[in-house]
Amino acid sequence: MNDGEIVELRRKKQMVEQCLSENDKRPSVSSRELIQVSIVVPTYKEAANLPLLIERIERLRSDRSLNVELLIMDDNSRDGTEEQIARLNLPWVRLIVRKTNRGLSPAVLDGIAAATREVVVVMDADLSHPPEQIPQMLKALEEGAEFVIGSRYVSGGSTGEDWGFLRWLNSKVATWLARPFTRAADPMSGFFAFRRKALESVPYLNPVGYKIGLELLVKCGFTRVVEVPIFFAQRQLGESKLSFKEQLRYIQHLRRLLAFKYPFWSHALQFGLVGGLGVVVNLVVLTVLLWCGVDVNWAVLGAIALSMVSNFALNRRFTFYDARGGSLPRQFVAFIASCSLGAGINYAITLTMLHAVPDLWPQIASLAGIAGGLVFNFAMSRYFVFRA
Repeated sequence: MNDGEIVELRRKKQMVEQCLSENDKRPSVSSRELIQVSIVVPTYKEAANLPLLIERIERLRSDRSLNVELLIMDDNSRDGTEEQIARLNLPWVRLIVRKTNRGLSPAVLDGIAAATREVVVVMDADLSHPPEQIPQMLKALEEGAEFVIGSRYVSGGSTGEDWGFLRWLNSKVATWLARPFTRAADPMSGFFAFRRKALESVPYLNPVGYKIGLELLVKCGFTRVVEVPIFFAQRQLGESKLSFKEQLRYIQHLRRLLAFKYPFWSHALQFGLVGGLGVVVNLVVLTVLLWCGVDVNWAVLGAIALSMVSNFALNRRFTFYDARGGSLPRQFVAFIASCSLGAGINYAITLTMLHAVPDLWPQIASLAGIAGGLVFNFAMSRYFVFRA
């Protein structure tokens, strides 16, 4: 072997060694760390859809980088769901039949609690959410996102062509109402992913209705939110669970979130609204009593008494609902006492302003007195009467 052949042999050997070295740097499919994923699917009378959904998720498991468990959280449907899952007999599919505290949001929370994997994906069973987008959602989490939404309303996202106008309008209005909490384009989506450890710092979760994703967005304080476009398909089998009652529960949910994120201003706003209703009650009762021939002095006293009682009931039921566990008699006496003091402050401010500025319109002085009394009543109600 001459010198030229030896040099060429060494060069080829170096090329082979370099190639082997580069390959060693690339993690093989078998050596990559598996992404641990728990997919939580709340169900109620979705037996017809489950085999199709499981089949599509099964295809994802062929990607050896995913270690998937599927949690079917069924609200005791009695529609053949248990038989379907038993017939499939898949070790990676777990059925949990819930017989108490039923509802979509509690089912999701129970599913998250039962999950054993690092990442949780929540989706519907009606095939409207494409499981094929789950890898993209997991990729977003790997790249630093805290919360990933399968979104209908970002570029590339869409909905079924036969999505009715009223349902589209309902979704848009619900999204607009969520603007005080998030700038996400589709916070109403029930298709989302996050890391389970994010719940460690959450004080409590108490969602009402079906918008559990919005609850997590607000309570977990997620700031790095990514939306992955999806095609939201029209339901083909089964019946929609969306009803007018659920829409009312969504309003209740928003009120709770408002109290959580903006506690002072939430209480102040609701206290003011209740006070306005109290004025209406006062005027209506006064008018009715006078019409019935009651003496004006007694009519005024009766109107004031009933408006104070109604204000107490509404504030206890809505404004300071988290204090309803306290003693009702004590709260009632304390509320009446604080309102009486507030009325005295109102009276004092009004007279003081009229004496200080003789030419001042009495109505302006009265408004100032009302404002002063309202501030005092609110402070007493929030920090003394209805303290949580």
